[in-house]
Amino acid sequence: MRYDATREVMAIAPVIPVVVVPDAASGVAIARALVTGGIRVIEVTLRTAAGPAAIEAIAERVDGICVGAGTVWTPAQAQQAIDAGAEFLVSPGIADAVNAVAQSRDIAYLPGAQTVSEIAHLARQGATATKLFPASVVGGPAAIKAFASVFPDVVFCPTGGITEDTAADYLALDCVPCVGGSWLVSADAVEAGDWGAIRAAAERASVLGDR
Repeated sequence: MRYDATREVMAIAPVIPVVVVPDAASGVAIARALVTGGIRVIEVTLRTAAGPAAIEAIAERVDGICVGAGTVWTPAQAQQAIDAGAEFLVSPGIADAVNAVAQSRDIAYLPGAQTVSEIAHLARQGATATKLFPASVVGGPAAIKAFASVFPDVVFCPTGGITEDTAADYLALDCVPCVGGSWLVSADAVEAGDWGAIRAAAERASVLGDR
């Protein structure tokens, strides 16, 4: 696994959309709307059976987007996502077995942590980036400031409970290159096929945190 590759993914956009897809066709439409709106990265969660198929369809049919798999807990899920075309993996918490797959397949991996001990565990493995989930529950920007004082070489992607209104508070921190956000792709917009609403949300998100 190339830890620099994980940071490269985190630098693509200020927001990584965290997306639950009902089917592959919707995944493609969502990804195209995001790209049109200026967000060139997407995390397709494996919370539904459609996740792997959507990753494959996006990788094959949508130009200019970096597609990854989220909510990856097992080696089998990791292998399946990579085989489908995922360029990065994300876990909400510690998943050492997924880390091992990422290392063997040389793919970017963003593991999750919630505590000092968990961040230390990842740092001992060589990780310099972590997903902080659920960010709004574990202390928000104040918690990240505290973590950064102990781990100055670690960057964070806070996810969970972040909104369009609160994202800038996180992105104002030097150790936060991006946040994860589900608000860009609402379930209502997907159900209605309102790709314009997703594009508009992506346009607004693309300029969040401009320094």
